[in-house]
Amino acid sequence: MANRIKLPAPGGVGRRGVVQAAALGVSLGASLAASQAVLGVRPARAALPAHPRFRLVFVNHVTTNPFFTATQYGIQDAAELVGADTQWTGSENSIAAEMISAINAAIAAKASAIAVSLVDPHAFNEPVARALAAGIPVFAYNADAPAGSGNKRLAYIGQDLFKAGQMMGQRILDLVPGGRVALLIATPGQLNIQPRIDGAQDVLRKSGRSYQIDIVATGATVNEELSKVKAYYLGHQDVKGLFSVDGGTTQCVAETMEQYGLAAKGVRGGGFDLLPRTLHLIDAGHLDFTIDQQPYLQGFYTVMEMYTYLVSGGLVGPAEINTGLKFVTKGNVAPYLATKTRYEGSSSAAQLVARSGAIQS
Repeated sequence: MANRIKLPAPGGVGRRGVVQAAALGVSLGASLAASQAVLGVRPARAALPAHPRFRLVFVNHVTTNPFFTATQYGIQDAAELVGADTQWTGSENSIAAEMISAINAAIAAKASAIAVSLVDPHAFNEPVARALAAGIPVFAYNADAPAGSGNKRLAYIGQDLFKAGQMMGQRILDLVPGGRVALLIATPGQLNIQPRIDGAQDVLRKSGRSYQIDIVATGATVNEELSKVKAYYLGHQDVKGLFSVDGGTTQCVAETMEQYGLAAKGVRGGGFDLLPRTLHLIDAGHLDFTIDQQPYLQGFYTVMEMYTYLVSGGLVGPAEINTGLKFVTKGNVAPYLATKTRYEGSSSAAQLVARSGAIQS
């Protein structure tokens, strides 16, 4: 039987803290009937067909990165619903060879389905093809191989990364009328972030405005990223905007903005993802925005695609799913700071998050 997924400890602070998915499953099951009785909710009719306990393998490029805490909760929750075991494996440092070894192991173990973050345009073509030839469906999540790459994955579940970059580019147009703008990226060429920087450049270059665009590579670790962001600013103090396309660098942009009081000097900044430090610095007015790509859905929807494909004999799906984009600013950051949930990876607790009032799109 495949290993159940291991999750970071509540709060997502420790990169290697884990909790057992089985323990949460027990607590969920034990409390469900009581919760329904209190709320007056009738349990749904069981509609799932009898099926083998599927073994779903997720191959990731940065397995201990806290960004994927919410993704793992989404995987766990969906697997609990459909009755499946899951495994979280791959590489801690985006090493394609380690990810390929994980795919090979999943094929050898006759996994029911495999999901892979396709962070390289060609490295995964052959192992994906072998999995498909063995009758194992393969889905991409979080990062996808570009059109024309030759990769035969069945579907992609994740943010439309190029469009997300374009939308960030539009926000930059609103914030910075012209001048020097830095676009910062942890690892140039990596397919979970490179399309974003391409999209942002596309918008800025087509705007007809006078921008000097600097592309800045920051590195794979937070310490390296912070050093690179600070060094860039100190060497380019005429910069009008600092905008990152990855979570770690976004946090470092916010910390640099805070340290040097850049918002008060008219410098604008923004980026991606919901690291706690980033959210607090948005609330404090040091960063203009960050973009939520909803990592929980990237896990949840991928499991559901795997499941429906397997139980329908391949008749249902596969389907491309864009998990969307939400701008988080000082005006709407408060709920992210006030509420700790597994949907954003900040708590392991299964809970109903109540809301009220009009919904603003």
